[in-house]
Amino acid sequence: MIPSRFELCCLPTPCHRLPRASARLGVDLWIKRDDLTGFAGGGNKGRKLEYLVPEVQASGAEVVVTCGSTQSNFVRQLAAACRMIGVRCEAVMMHLPYEPEYGKPASPGPHGGGNMVLNELFGLVSHVMPDGSWDDLFAAADERALRLRHAGQQVYQVAIGGSSPQGAYAFWQAAQELDMSFDNVVTATSSGSTLAGLATALQGTGCRVIGISCDPEEENRVDVLRLSRGLADTFGVAAPLVDVDIRFEFAGEGYGVPSAEGERARRTLAAEEAILLDSIYSAKAFAGLEALVAAGEIQGRTLFWHTGGTPSIFAH
Repeated sequence: MIPSRFELCCLPTPCHRLPRASARLGVDLWIKRDDLTGFAGGGNKGRKLEYLVPEVQASGAEVVVTCGSTQSNFVRQLAAACRMIGVRCEAVMMHLPYEPEYGKPASPGPHGGGNMVLNELFGLVSHVMPDGSWDDLFAAADERALRLRHAGQQVYQVAIGGSSPQGAYAFWQAAQELDMSFDNVVTATSSGSTLAGLATALQGTGCRVIGISCDPEEENRVDVLRLSRGLADTFGVAAPLVDVDIRFEFAGEGYGVPSAEGERARRTLAAEEAILLDSIYSAKAFAGLEALVAAGEIQGRTLFWHTGGTPSIFAH
């Protein structure tokens, strides 16, 4: 079954070689520019939304509810997509330690702005909860959706990061944009559907797909395999994954906390290729790629799949 698509992004995104980084690292390094998807600040989440928006429309929802951190790239793009279809978007959000407090001037250190400014422009209704765990955040989002339903509103609830079979399908489809073969594809992973879609699409091609986790939670491996199974069962496009290569050692102190290695990689790539990485996802992923090259684990033609996150740079 081919799902309905609501066109948001400028696709296909560019794919080009990184000559200076290739020379420095000693591999034939290329980059897939999903930072340039073109929708509401760019980034990989726009691809997922192209297949989630028709689900929202078909449900007859008046309001969409999701959750994430106050610098969530997905929340920003979901809010924009909801504006385009005339649906209210609400997000239960959690303030991470490195982020400026939502709606207040930045304290010395990280700068305010980034996705917070864009959320306001896109009309997001935000509910910022006190400090808590991710489980607390998920429970608060469920409670908000329930309250709205009890008030008689038609609600469509979206999982954090847009991780769903539809989100995985978006990246199964994205893999079809590659018009040349690679020995390796490396990308950031957290909620899992980007990696699930790419790895499912490229299995059996001789290309190794490696996810660099942005947080140290081992259950993310289970999430990716679950999403791959959902992709196969829902859309019948490929056999599900039986295993997936995820590296957790580059997550640093945890999700939402920039790592020293990631910051070095971010500055280096900006200086040599004029490409911007965000501190939370793509910088950690590129640092992981560099380390795996240095260890001899990655050789040959290698693609770095840039997941975007550019607006959040202005908050870190």
